[in-house]
Amino acid sequence: MIKAGIIGATGYTGAELVRMLSAHPGVELTVITSRQYEGKKISDVYPALSGRSDLVCEAFDPKTFCERVDIAFTALPHKIPMGIVPELLERGVRVVDLSADFRFRNVGDYEAWYQPHTAPELSENAVYGLCELYHDEIRNAQVVGNPGCYPTTILLALVPLLKAGIIRAEGIISDSKSGVSGAGRGLSLGSHFCEANESFKPYKVDGHRHRPEIEEVLSAAHGEGVEITFTPHLLPATRGMLSTIYCTLADGKTEEDARQILESTYAGRPFVRLREKGMMPDILHVQHTNFCDIGLSSDSRNGRLVVVSAIDNLLKGASGQAIQNMNIMAGLDETAGLL
Repeated sequence: MIKAGIIGATGYTGAELVRMLSAHPGVELTVITSRQYEGKKISDVYPALSGRSDLVCEAFDPKTFCERVDIAFTALPHKIPMGIVPELLERGVRVVDLSADFRFRNVGDYEAWYQPHTAPELSENAVYGLCELYHDEIRNAQVVGNPGCYPTTILLALVPLLKAGIIRAEGIISDSKSGVSGAGRGLSLGSHFCEANESFKPYKVDGHRHRPEIEEVLSAAHGEGVEITFTPHLLPATRGMLSTIYCTLADGKTEEDARQILESTYAGRPFVRLREKGMMPDILHVQHTNFCDIGLSSDSRNGRLVVVSAIDNLLKGASGQAIQNMNIMAGLDETAGLL
């Protein structure tokens, strides 16, 4: 039985981790932390967890925390994990980090979009936790940087196509949409009900910090630099994420070639579903699951391929993928504890 702990258990992703780990057949959730709700039961913070977990939120103390866990999930804002993870590793605890702190191999890219990195040597050795594409590396990782939600939709759709030379690297555009939970549990004007309900709008059009994360992985897959146009939008929905990606087929390549590559890449992978020809993903069909649904369509007039990818932003885009990473790291069934 794996002993797991969550640092930062009361945000949306932390609460999803509590819910799923409490029912995981191979895991004992032994400790959860929260600075804001120290001393309160998690079921008092999230009444939906009543009967599932009555663990009490504790202040984070590295020594006592590490004595009770084999693996830690850091569900914290960017910058905080980089100050915590080195000591966790020194005390023999493996880590799945849900922030951006350990997603970048190129620390300079991270620092350009976030802040100075205080543990660059760990960042360079961390494994990017996109489970379907880096399974073997994840198995032996000490630190896994859980991917961002938008990058998960885009990379699962594009990496196999770029690697196989099905699409050109130039001119890729992703028009992406997220439910409001993607903004986290903290209060902000844009996520208030009256602001988000019956509204649909783009944001951070001049540069979202998921873009360099996406471009780093695409560039590694392609073997040289890849730049994309990425525009995120806020949906008037609680959860769910969908990316509509426009790219150009390479000379002589067809939609059927793209479909065959995706089918072969994800054959036997339990959480990627390729929709049949003529069908497209719908966030309604992936909500509350760890699935990523992918659909394809092409326009023979201009050689364009449209790839559509949908996930639940809190699960495959965050906590579900984090548990999938843990399962791989621990040698468990990859689907354990997941829908």
